[in-house]
Amino acid sequence: MQPIVDTSLWLAHKRRALASPAAGADFLMRRAAEELADRLGAVERKFDRAAVLFCQTPAAVDVLATSGKVADIVRVEADAAFLGDGAGGDGAGGDAAGLVAPLETVPFEPESLDLAVSLLSLHAMNDIPGMLVQIRRALKPDGLFLGAFAGAGTLSELRECLLAAETEFYGGASPRVIPFTDVRDAGALLQRAGLALPVADVETVTVRYDSLFGLMADLRAMGETSALIDRSRRPATRKLFARAAEIYAERFSDADGRVRASFPIVWMSGWAPDASQQKPLKPGSAKLSLKTILENPGRR
Repeated sequence: MQPIVDTSLWLAHKRRALASPAAGADFLMRRAAEELADRLGAVERKFDRAAVLFCQTPAAVDVLATSGKVADIVRVEADAAFLGDGAGGDGAGGDAAGLVAPLETVPFEPESLDLAVSLLSLHAMNDIPGMLVQIRRALKPDGLFLGAFAGAGTLSELRECLLAAETEFYGGASPRVIPFTDVRDAGALLQRAGLALPVADVETVTVRYDSLFGLMADLRAMGETSALIDRSRRPATRKLFARAAEIYAERFSDADGRVRASFPIVWMSGWAPDASQQKPLKPGSAKLSLKTILENPGRR
């Protein structure tokens, strides 16, 4: 699989953001954590051991710890710097052990986890199918995976305006926003990884800014500026961004002059296969045919 994202650069962006936090810029992670709490709350079972994979903040750990459903939590990060914001002495957060491992790895023995969680990092991984396979292998039978990532349509307005401005200035353009996975593909990836009862859905978060520059400031504070391997090496000038901001205001502003930015968040869930799980009926195993029901509507 041809790599698309420079993961070393993406992690460097994340470390820079961690070193210079901006108030309110973690709104997507906070929203994802709230949704995680709701989804976990709907699962009527408890989990002995859970792993939180590459979230760069303790937000997911906090959700699991306060849920009362998880006994043991391990927080996995690609850099020890991300574990340093916890209050538990080991740097993972007061309710979790910390572990450093390379991005796109799941450093656990087969069938050793009851729950695996990933918030807002899968979109930056070059081998999402491989990551999901590793997660499935690490889960015990009937273990649960819950994940969220930035999906197709994320920053579509910014992508369009930068493309238009760069084409206007230079007669052509290079990609500046990474491609994102569609919700339909997400469901297929869960099945491909061997996870049972796969579900994928999307929630679009729309944020408004005074201008494109407010959006860019938030992206820097999130550590989500361009990390494409194929990114343009041409310096992005202030003049280029000023023109992109004009186009943004022309195409994506509301009546009050503020502009919109879209963040579709794709949610995935799947279970490690287990004999106790519900299974679809085999073809031909139904006791009544559809033809019989249609011809005899009173019969059940």
